[in-house]
Order: sequence, then structure tokens, then C-alpha cells
Amino acid sequence: MAGGSAWIAFRLVTVNKRLLFASLAVAAAVVTTVGVAAAIRGDSSDAVDDVTISNPTDLSPTIGTNAVLSGRSIPVLDIRTIDGDKLSTAGLLGRPLVVNLWYSTCGPCKRELPAFAQAHTVYGDTVRFVGINPSALDPKSEDKFARDKGVQYELYYDPDGEITSQLGIATMPQTLFVDSTGKILEQTGELTEDKLEELIKANLL
Repeated sequence: MAGGSAWIAFRLVTVNKRLLFASLAVAAAVVTTVGVAAAIRGDSSDAVDDVTISNPTDLSPTIGTNAVLSGRSIPVLDIRTIDGDKLSTAGLLGRPLVVNLWYSTCGPCKRELPAFAQAHTVYGDTVRFVGINPSALDPKSEDKFARDKGVQYELYYDPDGEITSQLGIATMPQTLFVDSTGKILEQTGELTEDKLEELIKANLL
């Protein structure tokens, strides 16, 4: 009987440990999901400005963060102008396209905006540059923020996050290099000016 009691006690401890580990795993997943959602909303409580990226060009999307989009087409849906007017993404096609998904409280997004502004001055006659902001932040303040960084290309808004939902994008910034028919050729995270120019030449020129 003593041996049987010891075995039961051992099994109870083992089961309790497994339950503890499972609970911790679930909690970690919940925290991660909430953090991603808050970042996309632009919650000021998240210290996104303090994000440090040692080599931004190495931010290859993975199954755990962003869906792999190369070979897919830009979804046809309505985005909005700064005044709230609707514009179909189908209307963006017709020439090579750089689509930058960004928002002002995203630290890496802030850092790369001047690079996009500069690239637009060089390649804007050949390549169409579009910024899409999927946050629920005020469009006019977001527009002013980007303009103050030198951005002169088209800026649109998707306050419901429909485009990020359909594309499976969870982290930002995210830039898509798209051909004139709407096919996504490449995607990447934060870009330097040199890397942005390299990817434009490799994919769109």
C-alpha cells in the first residue's frame, strides 16, 4: 500500500507540473497577441520608440510574425484618403509600386520614412510610392508627421486594419514591392536608404 501511495503522489506532482507549464505557455501566447494588437493600434503605453534593431535589413518575415506574401496579389479593398474618401487598391495598379505600411508611434517606421522620401524624389516618375497607415490614429496628425519627415508621396489610411488582416501582417513597418499587375515580388521590414534603392532596382526597374 505504501508503494501505491507513493506512486499516486508522484503522478499527481507530474500532472500538476504539466498543468503549470501548459498554463504558462498559454499566458505567454496571450501576452504576445495583446502586444502585437496594441502595437498596431499605436497604444502609447507600449515603448515602441525604444525598439532596437541591429540589422534592419535582416527582418525576414516568418510564419510566426508576418505571412509570406511573395507571389500573392495585393487584395482589392477600399482604403481611405485623409478626408475619409474611399479608394480601391485596384486603382493603385498600372505601374510598379512600393507600398509602405507604417504608423507614427512605430519607432522603426519613423526611422525609415526619410529614406522613402528620398527614394521617391529619385524614382517617383517610374515607381509609384504609397504609404498605408492601418492604425486608428488621427489621419491628419499622421499625415503631418509624415510630411514633416519629407514625405511627398501618396498617403492613405485603413483604420479598420483590413489590409493587414487580409495580408496576414502582424508587425510593422512592412514594405511590399509590387509589379504593375498587383503581384507582390518581395517584402521586407525596416529599410535603410541604400537597401531600399537596391530592392527597387532589383524588383521594379
